[in-house]
Amino acid sequence: MLNIFTLANGRLFQEEIESLEELTKFQPIWVDLESPTLEEKRWIKQHYGLSIPEDAMDDDIEESARFYEEDNGELHIRSDFLIDDDEDPRSVRVAFILNQHNANLKSRGVLFSIHDEDVPVFRLLRLRARRAPGLIEDAKEVLLKLFDADAEYSADTLENIYDELEGVSKQVLAGDVTDTRAGEVLAAIARQEDLNGRIRRNVMDTRRAVSFMMRSKMLNAEQFEEARQILRDIESLDNHTAFLFEKINFLMDATVGFININQNKIIKIFSVASVALLPPTLIASVYGMNFQHMPELAQEWGYPYALALMVASALGPMWYFRKRGWLK
Repeated sequence: MLNIFTLANGRLFQEEIESLEELTKFQPIWVDLESPTLEEKRWIKQHYGLSIPEDAMDDDIEESARFYEEDNGELHIRSDFLIDDDEDPRSVRVAFILNQHNANLKSRGVLFSIHDEDVPVFRLLRLRARRAPGLIEDAKEVLLKLFDADAEYSADTLENIYDELEGVSKQVLAGDVTDTRAGEVLAAIARQEDLNGRIRRNVMDTRRAVSFMMRSKMLNAEQFEEARQILRDIESLDNHTAFLFEKINFLMDATVGFININQNKIIKIFSVASVALLPPTLIASVYGMNFQHMPELAQEWGYPYALALMVASALGPMWYFRKRGWLK
């Protein structure tokens, strides 16, 4: 899918392009390619003189492979954007290409973005740009606003984690945590821990991208200050993610503690039962001896007497344990 965005009266307007002829009719500031076909890449190459690298969305982590400037003036940024999906939270790699200096190419002043699937942050920016005149001024502003929206999206996701952990806390701190509920709680905590880790990785990546834009000296004074504000917002998100990691660890330890308590209760019951059965076992062992002179063996009441003695010797310890509260 190939979408272009033009600027008119301070608003961003979107057009879906289905042919090279349609592409030549517009002068966009932003060209967005979602899972582009070979034909769509050919249109970009033919009209703008821009070649989209085959490895544009590779999972490189080295800064030199993700943030660099070509000899022809093309600025390349590869950044990750978070998708908070209930079933499969993940990050999507987006490649940005921006030509700011080479006036010989039609791509000058146009931001190109390439990604494999739709990104919520992109939808958020498109919605805001249509409703707020003057929000976008040029291609650099589009890129900055995307990173700003990404930081805000991460903040909203953190708030959702707060809400989820609040519900988990009520279950854990209620005290009556069965093994089944403990398993559900641990699964929920693990999901939130994974999502919190993805948020931290995402904001760290956004920080690197914004810092690169500031070092490249491509921003004017107002945009530079906006970039600094984004970095301040990201720093505050780092503190929130650190707090959430601590809260998650506390809930994890508390839940595991309740599991251990439940297991100790079971072990205690077995221990008490073992101790209570020791006297009957001793009595049965005594009357199991093969001595000739055992008076009870010759009496009619010997067998019931032994049984009653074993029952009494078992009930006595059980009564004592119950009185001491060891069976609770």
